[in-house]
Amino acid sequence: MIHPKTELKFISNEIGYGVVATEFIPAGTITWALDKLDREFSPLDFQALDPIYQNILDYYTFRNNNGNFVLCWDNGRYVNHSFNSNCLTTAYDFEIAIRDIHPGEQLTDDYGYLNIPEPFRGIDEGTKRKVVYPDDLVKYYKVWDKKLLKVFDTIPKHEQPLRQLVSDEMWEEIVSVSKGQKQMESILKNYYPQENGSAKK
Repeated sequence: MIHPKTELKFISNEIGYGVVATEFIPAGTITWALDKLDREFSPLDFQALDPIYQNILDYYTFRNNNGNFVLCWDNGRYVNHSFNSNCLTTAYDFEIAIRDIHPGEQLTDDYGYLNIPEPFRGIDEGTKRKVVYPDDLVKYYKVWDKKLLKVFDTIPKHEQPLRQLVSDEMWEEIVSVSKGQKQMESILKNYYPQENGSAKK
C-alpha cells in the first residue's frame, strides 16, 4: 500500500504518470508496505496466463527474492524509476523515504533493486549510471544500505500511517535496529539470482 498522502499525476509525455506527494513526507517515513491485497504470481502462474496478462505483469510487477511477480493493487505500481531515488526498499517488505519529500514531488524508486528481467536505459539524470541491470542489487547494495542506515533510526520517531501493515514482531526488530541493538538486514536480502543475468520466464 502506498502512503496515503500521495496521488497519481501525469508527469510528462516522456515519463507518463507518477506518484506525487500531497503533503510533506519526512525522511524515515514508510512510503510503501506490502499488504494482503497485493498479489503474488509464481513463474508457473505467469506461464499459465494468456499473453495479454503476461504483458501486464511484465510492465507493472517487481520480482521478490523467491522469483515471484508482485503486483501492487494500488498506485504503488506507478512509482517511477530514478537513479537518484528518494525512496528505497528495505529487507522488511516496506520502502522508506531516504530524504524529505515535498508536496508535488514525485516518489521514486531505483528499479535496480527490483530484479528486473532485462536491462533498460533510464532517463538521463546526469548520473554516472545510465542503464538499469538485473544484477544491480549485487553491485550497489552497500551503497543503498548506507543510505538506509542514515535514516533508519528515525522510523519509530515519525508518524507512520502504514504502521498497521507492519507486524508487531517486525516493528520490534525495527526499533531494536534504530537503537543500535541489532544490525539492519541488508537490502541484498531482496535479491533473486537470475539465469545469465536476466529473469527467464
